[in-house]
Amino acid sequence: MRLDKFLKVSRIIKRRTLAKEVAEQGRISINGVQAKASSNVKAGDELTIHFGQKIVTASIDHVQETAKKEEATMMYTIIKEERVTQSEE
Repeated sequence: MRLDKFLKVSRIIKRRTLAKEVAEQGRISINGVQAKASSNVKAGDELTIHFGQKIVTASIDHVQETAKKEEATMMYTIIKEERVTQSEE
């Protein structure tokens, strides 16, 4: 499944267009490699997403084409959430 579609279906990011924009900005990596919106994801992959002041690392448990709101959170497991601090220059 495409990365942008997975992010929308799993409700990690609410809209597919927004997921595509975040990927194009280089703020998403799959298994440590910078990802495009069209990158394929599968169960077992590890996503790292930079949301503003936060970095979220999640493991993909399973992939499905559609999901109800209750099922969406079962598609992934949050491994860690880190706050990004502004470095002094």
